[in-house]
Amino acid sequence: MEKTKKSIFETPLLSTKIKSANAKIFPEGGLGYFIGPTLALIANSVLSGYLNQYMTDVLDMMTWASWFVTWLPVISVVFVIVGNILVGRLMDRSKTKAGKARPLLLVAIPLFVLALLMLFVFSPAPTPENQTLVLVLFAIGYNLWFAIAYPFYYTSHAALVNLSTRNSKDRSLLATISNATALAAMGLTTMILPFFIGYLFVSKDGVIDQAASMNAWKIFVIALVIITALGALVEYFFTRERVTEESFKTGAVEPVKKSTPLGKQAKICFKDKFWIIMIIFFFLYQLGGMIKNVSQFYYAQSWFKDIETGLYSKEAGGFWSGQLAIYGAIPTALGMVIAWPLSNKIGKGRAMLFGAIISTIGGAIGFIAPDNFAVVTASFIIKALGSTPSMYLSLALLADILDHQEAQHGIRTDGLTMTIYGAIMAGMTGIATGILNIALNGVGYNAEMIPNPTPELQNAMLWIFIGGETICYLLIAVIFIFMGVEKFSKFDHKAITMDQKAAAEAEGVEYIDPATRLAQEEAEALAASDEARKAELKAKCEKKGLDFEQEEAKYQAAKAEKDKAAAAKKQAAEEKKAAAEKAKQEKYDALPEEQKAAIAAKEAKKAEKKAAHDAKVLAEFNALREKNGKPALVETEE
Repeated sequence: MEKTKKSIFETPLLSTKIKSANAKIFPEGGLGYFIGPTLALIANSVLSGYLNQYMTDVLDMMTWASWFVTWLPVISVVFVIVGNILVGRLMDRSKTKAGKARPLLLVAIPLFVLALLMLFVFSPAPTPENQTLVLVLFAIGYNLWFAIAYPFYYTSHAALVNLSTRNSKDRSLLATISNATALAAMGLTTMILPFFIGYLFVSKDGVIDQAASMNAWKIFVIALVIITALGALVEYFFTRERVTEESFKTGAVEPVKKSTPLGKQAKICFKDKFWIIMIIFFFLYQLGGMIKNVSQFYYAQSWFKDIETGLYSKEAGGFWSGQLAIYGAIPTALGMVIAWPLSNKIGKGRAMLFGAIISTIGGAIGFIAPDNFAVVTASFIIKALGSTPSMYLSLALLADILDHQEAQHGIRTDGLTMTIYGAIMAGMTGIATGILNIALNGVGYNAEMIPNPTPELQNAMLWIFIGGETICYLLIAVIFIFMGVEKFSKFDHKAITMDQKAAAEAEGVEYIDPATRLAQEEAEALAASDEARKAELKAKCEKKGLDFEQEEAKYQAAKAEKDKAAAAKKQAAEEKKAAAEKAKQEKYDALPEEQKAAIAAKEAKKAEKKAAHDAKVLAEFNALREKNGKPALVETEE
């Protein structure tokens, strides 16, 4: 009998620590989708916000290599796109027990380390004799980070929400938590680091001390290396790809050996208006956000003076930039709480549309008095409030689109989609930095200009910091008028299940739906966990001379009490709900008959309207399926 080789990802060392059938807030949400990614993303937030400042002010490249500062981030976008395409294809071809995205998180760790060391440790201080060497090392390190290391991490990280589960509610919860990591990482960077800016950009008699600043950055980067590696490991161990696992465990098909051709994925995607709208959204959203982030410090130091001295300075810029970040983080943190309930009420697409309108209005306010911190802060807060639906719901909406494509065509386009998404997320830093540096170069910026910023510098920073993101949100509001994929979600999930069942029958194997399979797996995992607990307890009893039966009885008694308390709590909640429903019914029963009739007529009209809407959507849905050669979905009563 042929022995099947066990995958390395099935070993205890690299196996996921998540065994539950359904996604839960803890530990999966809390550790795998928040703590881990937040730590892993801090380094990129630092580079996005301060690498350009390091180039222009510490290395003083605007003086001796302005062309390099201007065009490096722009030209590198090409390599970023290529890197994301390669990572996307690698993810498509990766069919392991750990999934197709999670293993790439591990690959990213050594790449992160090498890139950071190349940028800040291996690169020497520039002198007339070694300027070429400095530029070469810096270009290699820059592209190693943005075109290779970051795509390996971010493309796989971003794909995890789509691959985590098919349960729309659980997926939206994970998307909300996952998107909060970008806020958390950027928040930690923009809210805390500006107040310590003098330790990284060391000044001596009003001039940057290059040697002291470079040494400070080297120490800081060592800490970033440790934090980033730890974050990627936590994310790997506390996430799970339940959708990918379906190909292994539904019994319908053998694990897929060949990825769907890129051309076939592209043919599906570029004919899907919802997908096109979503990709344009990500482009505009990331462009606006990155333009704001890379220019925030430059804007603060050129528009707001020191409170005590009344002068412009780098320290004053750090203070005001940090203040802006703190005030802007308040509505975005609150948005994490309201985004999900709001999407349940009006839908993800409409929530993002209304949010974009609010952000556009908020941005316009900033032009009223760009030198008034209170006005700019109000503008910043309103923009941040409007951005929360886009920040927290966009990945969940993208997952709905990918499910819709799978229901219509029978294949998923995660590979191409996340490749493009990852290229946008990583590449937009370069484009935004290039736009900023073109403006800085155009006004003749150098580090010595800070004490006396020119009107040209101030005007350029006004349009980049406030105007850039405002224009992007205006365009997002326009395109999201046409977003309507969510109306198909109910039919998408039923069609996917129907297709999987048909595939299983064609193979002549028993079909097990994903929900049942995951529930069975969770039960098996719990049983295995309990057996491991007993073995551990036996070993402990043997070592300490305790009676295993007595210790086990104590454990079972404590567990029974805990289960009893949980059951009582559940029963109390159910009784409270039943009492509320009874009170509602009694209130209804007390109404006059004519009022009851009016309510019944209203409900009947509402039901009739919903049935007509569902029938229309189903007809549209089936027309698309039949066009793609797939059988129509027959809607039946649940």
